[in-house]
Amino acid sequence: MPKATWKDVLLAQSEHCEVVDGRIYFPPESLDRQYFQDSSYASTCGWKGLASYLHVVVGDQMNKNAAWYYDLPKPLVQKIAGYVTFGKDVIVEDD
Repeated sequence: MPKATWKDVLLAQSEHCEVVDGRIYFPPESLDRQYFQDSSYASTCGWKGLASYLHVVVGDQMNKNAAWYYDLPKPLVQKIAGYVTFGKDVIVEDD
């Protein structure tokens, strides 16, 4: 089952993930929300759309913009609407 960790803390785990471009996207309800803060950063992917970002916070350490999601992805990737993926030192494993 796919899981995401940072600083040995489980951030997300689910059997209902989606994969796009080899990247695992977790359903929003699988996130442990206590470790996430909204970010004002956003970026645009030419074929996925506008991405919104989240900071990952464990204790007093922040991993800025380490997670992102597409609220309204383009039609080809509608299946990841609201799903969250990770970068920046977050370990994503599919056991």
